[in-house]
Amino acid sequence: MEKQSAVVIGAGVAGLATATLLSREGYQVTIIDRLDKPGGRAGEFTTSDAPGFRWDAGPSWYLMPEAFDHFYALCGTSTQEQLDLIDLQPAYRVISEPADPHTPEVLDISPETVIDTFEKIEPGAGKRLAQYLDNATLVYEVAIHKFLYNNFTRPLNLMTREMVVHARLLAILLTRSLDAYAKTVARDIRLQQVLSYPAVFLSTQPKQAPALYSLMSHTDLIQGPKYPRGGFTAVVESLINLARDNGVHFELGTEATEVVTFGKAQRGRHKLSSKPRVNPRVRGVRVRDGETTRLIPADIVVSAADLKHTETKLLPPHLRTYPDKYWVNRDPGLGTVLIYAGVKGKLPELAHHSLLLSKDWGTDFDAVFGKEASPLDSKWSRSMYVSKTSATDDNVAPEGYENLFVLIPTAAEPDLGHGNAFLEAAEDINASDSMEVREEDPRVQDIAKQAIDVIARWAGIEDLASRIVISKTVGPQDFAQRFNAWDGGAIGPAHTLAQSAFFRGKNISSKVDNLYYAGATTVPGVGVPLCLISAENIIKRLREDHTTGPLPTASRISEA
Repeated sequence: MEKQSAVVIGAGVAGLATATLLSREGYQVTIIDRLDKPGGRAGEFTTSDAPGFRWDAGPSWYLMPEAFDHFYALCGTSTQEQLDLIDLQPAYRVISEPADPHTPEVLDISPETVIDTFEKIEPGAGKRLAQYLDNATLVYEVAIHKFLYNNFTRPLNLMTREMVVHARLLAILLTRSLDAYAKTVARDIRLQQVLSYPAVFLSTQPKQAPALYSLMSHTDLIQGPKYPRGGFTAVVESLINLARDNGVHFELGTEATEVVTFGKAQRGRHKLSSKPRVNPRVRGVRVRDGETTRLIPADIVVSAADLKHTETKLLPPHLRTYPDKYWVNRDPGLGTVLIYAGVKGKLPELAHHSLLLSKDWGTDFDAVFGKEASPLDSKWSRSMYVSKTSATDDNVAPEGYENLFVLIPTAAEPDLGHGNAFLEAAEDINASDSMEVREEDPRVQDIAKQAIDVIARWAGIEDLASRIVISKTVGPQDFAQRFNAWDGGAIGPAHTLAQSAFFRGKNISSKVDNLYYAGATTVPGVGVPLCLISAENIIKRLREDHTTGPLPTASRISEA
């Protein structure tokens, strides 16, 4: 019997994972991407201007290890076989905006000592944190078994004894913000920020994230982040190799221009007819490769590209499950300016992961998420994230140098412009009239310069700017053009209450049969672990598996 064929649009983490699992299910899989190498926003950034330097291109926190373990098990392997994970000490460093510019305020956070750290700073906060973390662990386990691997095809499956027992706690956490919940643990702003900053990694702000996302504290304050030796490049390479080992065919430098369908939508002939709707079905994906367009036929199509782009650019209006009006009142989440910097000399002031947090960070969030009119170059946050993988890995910078990755939250505003990181790689994209390549935008350049100044002053590295030997930037317009990201968002739609779980949308088209969605812009949400889970949820759709938890891994997925 001839295999059914599948086309996966987008070779980022979700696309690679989906392609591998589909191949193991028996499909003949082709994965396409408009860029010339797989990985999407994840993986590695290098530049010919700075040989010997390597940076994680985007994702850099290895959290939720169970998601990786489970995915690799589904693929007939293990995390131990695929990655070399290193514990980080400290897990991360919090650098607060100092009252005295000559006296940095530094707080090192590690799972082993975090309760004592809270108690030392604020008597009583350690005990309250212990209870907070107990609840975080409970909610994390509920999320794994009830929500994240759930396509919500049978809502009654949630009505279990476990859910009833924890209903009161879950209700409280759904109706309270993460910001308010953190304030029940500590009065000290630094301690509140340790508990509520993970909202930023969910592409939102603590006042808008439901307290249910306190589950993130289980991942960073109980499990603690790991570092895969080689960075997230090692993760991406393992996914590429698994896809190829399982027979996935790659077509890179190939841009999807249309999801092609056949048939017309039909209903019963009488308006009271009980006959089900008959949708058009996918026929394949029309692609552009250089100057040539062609059709790649497929029995099913999974788009791991940006959901808004898929719906509004690859489908005609009458076949859109999520038309233009759907997006009007929704939150695209964070934009970012990224800096890839090489620095001469050592930087002991910075840890592998460092969070720089302002005392009045409400002002930062207003700048990023505020709706009022203000100059574009003011729509950025002084609270930012800095990664220095050279603290752990000797192979990411030349001897005597450090590599810095700086993530500066900004408004999701493509008009903030381009950075200069991809100017030399512009030819890697199938250029079109909408993909005009420009020099680094002065707004991005200015934000990056001010961010380096913040790091220098707050961390006590007065000569930081003069020691930078290479600096490359990425702006919101880069995300919009390279990844078709909605409004140039860097992470994905914000995890507000109205955009979480079953409110986030479905991973299947309501108007086109055999069209599915994976990745950060659909369920279950943003981040590498959730992208892996989104791939598995496609398999559950195809199997008509209505369970709420992960698939069993006792046997290979292809034998299930």
